[in-house]
Amino acid sequence: MSQKTNAYWKHNLKYLIILLILWFSVSFGAGILFVEELNTIKIGGFKLGFWFAQQGSIYVFVVLIFVYIYLMNKLDAQFKKDTE
Repeated sequence: MSQKTNAYWKHNLKYLIILLILWFSVSFGAGILFVEELNTIKIGGFKLGFWFAQQGSIYVFVVLIFVYIYLMNKLDAQFKKDTE
């Protein structure tokens, strides 16, 4: 593989690792580890820890998909410009 291809995939993997760590932190941390502390807060009659365990991590995952799309479009444009 060329040097530009290696640089592209290095950036891509960096984005993936950061976004997956964020998702893991929200789903595991807020849904399991800190559930007792979060359950002291109620939103719409539901405990916040329960909400993160049931829905919050899914919403965060969907938002992270859109963030990844944005970052990859920027990265693609950058590397396309560099190769021209």
